[in-house]
Amino acid sequence: MRFCTLASGSKANVALVEIGSTRILIDGGRGPRTVAKRLAEAGVAPASIDAVVVTHEHIDHVKGLAQAVARWGWPVVATEGTLAGARDVPVERHVSLAYGRSWTIGACTVELVAVPHDAAQPAAVVVTSTRSGARLGLATDLGEVSDMLSAAFERLDFLVLESNHCEMMLRDGPYPPFLQARIASGTGHLSNRQTGTLLQRVAHKGLRQVMLAHLSQQNNEPAVAMAAATAVLKGTGFRGTLGCAAQDVGTHPGARRGGQMEMAL
Repeated sequence: MRFCTLASGSKANVALVEIGSTRILIDGGRGPRTVAKRLAEAGVAPASIDAVVVTHEHIDHVKGLAQAVARWGWPVVATEGTLAGARDVPVERHVSLAYGRSWTIGACTVELVAVPHDAAQPAAVVVTSTRSGARLGLATDLGEVSDMLSAAFERLDFLVLESNHCEMMLRDGPYPPFLQARIASGTGHLSNRQTGTLLQRVAHKGLRQVMLAHLSQQNNEPAVAMAAATAVLKGTGFRGTLGCAAQDVGTHPGARRGGQMEMAL
């Protein structure tokens, strides 16, 4: 299993999961040209992508989706609510997947888990290798940690988790009160502190890697998010690797920014 992000943040989100010869994208928030470029940097041809899984219909997750689907014919896997919100994607490319049901393609299965966010039917994603049983969980847009998500993320090998904002930086930052309230709400985004709550629940000695994702450029810093997560993980059985995803480069070996990583098993 290999995982890398092509973009992660409030402007755009795209990630790649590769299991054997099976390749899926999670979200489509960048245009085809950028996606093709960053896939090429990761050694992957866009035509080799088997499907794209969409977590929800917000623009930073679907901005380039319709164009990419038109160009490469990818199936689009999502909840009914998300598919309804991605209006430019042809219905014949839709693969509707209900929460808690699994969908198998090639060497992996995909499961969607309900999360609290201000979208129609938003989801976290669990991808499992049908051969090795390796599991990856991704949750990048949610306002609070639920028992359902904690249960779904037990015994992961890889975890990609939102660490959107520092509560103090959000409070003292440039955003107007209404936007601060939206971000901090139960259907907004996870703070570094809330991310720590989920890490405490799901970290175990078999968890190989944790990647912090969807960091705010205005209300967080990688060093701040990493320090908060490190402090929490010290009190768990976690002995793996911790890193941060970025918005403007990928997390594959060709990435130009230090401190990033590719997840691989």
